[in-house]
Amino acid sequence: MGEFVVQGGRRLAGTLRVNGAKNAVLPLMAASLLADRPVFLEGVPDLTDVEVMVAVLRALGAVVERDGDALTIDPRPVQGYAVPAELMQRMRASMFVLGPLLARMGRAEMVQPGGCAIGERPVDLHLHGLAALGARVEEDGPVTRLVAERPLRGADIHLAYPSVGATENLMMAAAGAQGETHIQNAAQEPEIVDLAVLLSEMGVTVRGAGTPLIRVVGRAGPLSGGVRHAVIPDRIEAGTFLLAAAATGGEVVLDNALAVHLPGLLEVLREAGAEVWSPRPDAVALAAPETYPPARITVQTGPYPGFATDLQSPLTAFLTRVPGMHTVVERVFENRMGYVRELVRMGAQIGVDRRVATVHGGTPLHGATVVARDLRAGAALIIAALAAEGETVVQGAELIERGYERLADRLGALGARIARR
Repeated sequence: MGEFVVQGGRRLAGTLRVNGAKNAVLPLMAASLLADRPVFLEGVPDLTDVEVMVAVLRALGAVVERDGDALTIDPRPVQGYAVPAELMQRMRASMFVLGPLLARMGRAEMVQPGGCAIGERPVDLHLHGLAALGARVEEDGPVTRLVAERPLRGADIHLAYPSVGATENLMMAAAGAQGETHIQNAAQEPEIVDLAVLLSEMGVTVRGAGTPLIRVVGRAGPLSGGVRHAVIPDRIEAGTFLLAAAATGGEVVLDNALAVHLPGLLEVLREAGAEVWSPRPDAVALAAPETYPPARITVQTGPYPGFATDLQSPLTAFLTRVPGMHTVVERVFENRMGYVRELVRMGAQIGVDRRVATVHGGTPLHGATVVARDLRAGAALIIAALAAEGETVVQGAELIERGYERLADRLGALGARIARR
C-alpha cells in the first residue's frame, strides 16, 4: 500500500491549474461508444479511474490513444458487450458503458460494480430507466444482462432520486433510441451539462440539461463522430485545493476553475473568514487569515446545487482549524463519516452520530499515521496533515490517486512538504 508523507505547518501559496473533471470525463468516454467515427477529448486528467475506463473501452474493442491530456477514442471496432468483471469491480463508473452499449449493440452485461466504500449506491435507478426504454433485465447471480430485442424507444422516466450516474446513463441510451425521452427529477450537476454538450456536438438534440427535466431526441442509430470536446474543470479538485490553502492560512489562485460550479463552498469559506474572489471568469482566488475568528458553521450535503458530498470530508478537515462548534450533515451517502476516527487520531475533536459530524474547531492537530479508506477521505487527511504540526503518514495513496493527479508534485509547487512513497 502506497502512502503520502507530509511535513505539516507550511502555508500554501502560489498559482495552480485545475485539471479536467474526473466525474465528467468518464461518461464522456463512455458516450464515445455511440459515435460512427473517432471522438477527441481534451483536458483529460491522468488518473487511475481514467486508466480503468480506457481499459474498459479497449476490452470492448475500441481503439484508445493518449497524447498528453488528449484522448482519441475510435469506437468503430467495438464488438463486445460485457464489461470484464475485474474492471467493473475496480470502478463503479464502468457501468456508464451500459446505456451506450445497449443503444449500439442491443445488449450489455455487468457484474455488481465496485468503487469507494462509502455506502450503498444501488444500480436499480439505472436498470429501471433502461427497462423503460425497452431493455429486458435478466439477473443471473452476480451478473446482470440487459437485452433489447428491438431498437430502444423514447420514454417518460421519473427518477426516484436525482442520481448523477443514472441521469447520465439514461441520457446516453436515449441519444441512440428512437423518439424523445423525458428524464424527470434529473440530476443537475455541471457534469450533466458537459455530457449534454458532447451529445449535442454529436448531433443529438438535448434540452434542459442542468434542470430537473431533461429532454433527449434520439438519433435511432450511430451518432456523428469526429468531434473535439474540452472537458470542464474539476470542481471537486478546485474545492479541495481551496480548502487545503484555507486550512494552512495560505493564498492561492486556481486557473481553469469556475466559481459558479462551487455553490455553497465559497460561501462557507467567506463565513469562516477567508477572502474568495474571481480575478478572471475562469479563475478563483483565496486569501486565508493566519488564524480564524470564532464561528458557528452548519453545512449539509445534497444534490447539486446543494453542497457537494465529495467535498464533505475535506470541508470537515478544514473546519478543525476554525474555532467554534460546527455541524456537517451528510444527506447523500449513509456511510461517509468513517474518516473522522482518523482525524481524531491527529487531535481533532469531532463527534459523529450516524450522518452528522459535530466539529469542535480550533484545537491543534498533530502528525500521526492514518489510513485513507476512500478517495475523498484521503483528501481530507491530506488537508489535515498539511495543517498539522509534525509528520503525518497517509496510507492508501492509490485510493487518493483515483481523483487527484500528481498530488505531491502539485502541492509541493505551492510550498507543501509532501512525498509519495
